[in-house]
Amino acid sequence: MSIAENIAQVRANIAQACAQAGRSPEEITLVGASKMNDAAACREAIAAGIDALGENRVQEMTAKLADNAYDGAPLHFIGHLQRNKVKQVVGRVALIQSVGSMELLEEIEKVAAREQLVQDILLEVNIGREEAKSGFDPDAVTAAAEAALSLPHVRVRGLMTIPPADADRDANMRYFREVQALYVDINAKLFHNELKCLSMGMSGDYMDAICCGATMVRVGTAIFGARNYNI
Repeated sequence: MSIAENIAQVRANIAQACAQAGRSPEEITLVGASKMNDAAACREAIAAGIDALGENRVQEMTAKLADNAYDGAPLHFIGHLQRNKVKQVVGRVALIQSVGSMELLEEIEKVAAREQLVQDILLEVNIGREEAKSGFDPDAVTAAAEAALSLPHVRVRGLMTIPPADADRDANMRYFREVQALYVDINAKLFHNELKCLSMGMSGDYMDAICCGATMVRVGTAIFGARNYNI
């Protein structure tokens, strides 16, 4: 199937999940996770109406930006971001989804101030409390959101999470619900319910994530096909 056909299928699945949850498909932002896909694939996804594209790697993103791969759609950074690469990302993407430490938050503020802009971000929640994964501990994310409110060049738009890869479906949905509860609580306490982004779910679980309250899903393989990690 073509990328356009795959997007149409994902949209149909989103509509089905929304119907089950009593929600509208218009509430869901579909982000095409375009890691290891070339500029032509990105353009094909944009032509098919993808809402946004998401990149995991700074070097790959920079090369595709130079090739105008993302013209016509917002670009999100969705992967682990090292502090020494923040300057290559701030101001070049509409949203940094993976802000998972105070050090990274402060570096984004510093670079954004230098560039005289406000960078939209999501706070990443390490919901499984995995030692090898970045993200704020669930008990620390409210304090991080509070700290971000004092930074004039950073604007929190919501939360993002990636449950543990080995979680079964029941555990996965429990993790999604926990992050959704955090999101609702932080939104009410700190942001006057103005946050709109709860980024949860990928190719294998985006329908479950929508049923648990996700407003944004990051879908790669189901749109672009299996990645070839041998190239």
